[in-house]
Formats: sequence, structure tokens, C-alpha cells
Amino acid sequence: MSKHYILIDYENVQPKSLSVLQGAPNQAFRIMVFIGADQSKLPLDLVSSMQGFGDKAQYVQITGSGRNALDFHIAYYLGALTERDPNGIFHVISKDTGYDQLIRHLGGKKVNAARRKDLFEIPWLSSANKKPADEQISAIVKNLSARGSGRPRKVKTLKNTINSLFGNKLEPGQIDDLVKDLREQKFIVIKQENVTYKNM
Repeated sequence: MSKHYILIDYENVQPKSLSVLQGAPNQAFRIMVFIGADQSKLPLDLVSSMQGFGDKAQYVQITGSGRNALDFHIAYYLGALTERDPNGIFHVISKDTGYDQLIRHLGGKKVNAARRKDLFEIPWLSSANKKPADEQISAIVKNLSARGSGRPRKVKTLKNTINSLFGNKLEPGQIDDLVKDLREQKFIVIKQENVTYKNM
């Protein structure tokens, strides 16, 4: 099985969390988050999800500044990784079209590489997160159970948490339906916008 390498240009794309990767199929992957010299604060959800991947995930902090400094670092690591694992599959997560010439060059060398504007554009990840409602509920319950005392206490926060879990791709109606399912399956009780948890 080819290994997937996910290189995130965090100056350009800032996922709040990488929890979408936790529901991925049995893929071998490595995550690298490239952080600009001036990016000194990261969201707690992102840090927590990175920790959950152990040695599969790492930060690359850029020490210098200047135009395209981070882009050149990603280009360097991408080249080094393709040399080390020419059979790997490489995903640069960025909206910056400046990577496209390099990606085309690598394609000419028979390297499987692509730039993607969002994690959900990774084909196997996209299909993995299009789950039936029962699987979505299971993923939500698992995520909330792991949060312990840090679970959302308000309906609005719960909805934001659910949407974040699925990469902020859900429509408001879908989120409402999932909250309704959680109530009907007696995982939560809602009273005046306050949420309490049962059976998790």
C-alpha cells in the first residue's frame, strides 16, 4: 500500500482540526503542518488532533520570513520525500497556485502528487467522510466521549463541534438532524439550550 503524505500550507489554509483524518479508511499516511514564522498561536482542536496521530504528524516551523519563504520549505520537503519514497502519494494542501508548476514537473517524473485546496479534496478522505447517518452518529459519540468534561454545554457549541468534526462541510439542516438523532437515541438531553450527556 502506498503511503500518503499530506503537507499543509498553514499560512494559506487553516483547518481548525484534523479530526476528519481520524475517520479515514485504513490508509498509511503522514501529516506535516508548515507554520509561518509569525504564526505563534494554534487552535486547541488542531493541536489535540495532531497529538492524537503521534509520530504520523509533525509541525515544521519556519524560522525566516519573506515572500514565499514557507512555499520554498514545502517545495524542499516535497522533493526530499519524493526522493525517499518515489511510490508515495503526495498532497499539498494550499490555495496557492504557485505550487502547480512543481506538481506538473513531478507528474512528468511519474510522481503521484497533487495540490488540493482542502483536506476533503483528497479522494479517499472525501469518500470516507460521506457516511450514512448511523455512522455519523457513531463518529460524533466517539468524539464527544473522548472529550470528557470538555464536551460542549450549549446547543450552538455542540453544532459547531459537529460541523468541525466533518470538516465544516455540513448544511445547517444536516446538523439539526444529527442533533435531533442524538436526542432521540438518548445520547443527549437539551433543556433551554443547555446540553447534558447520557450513555457516553
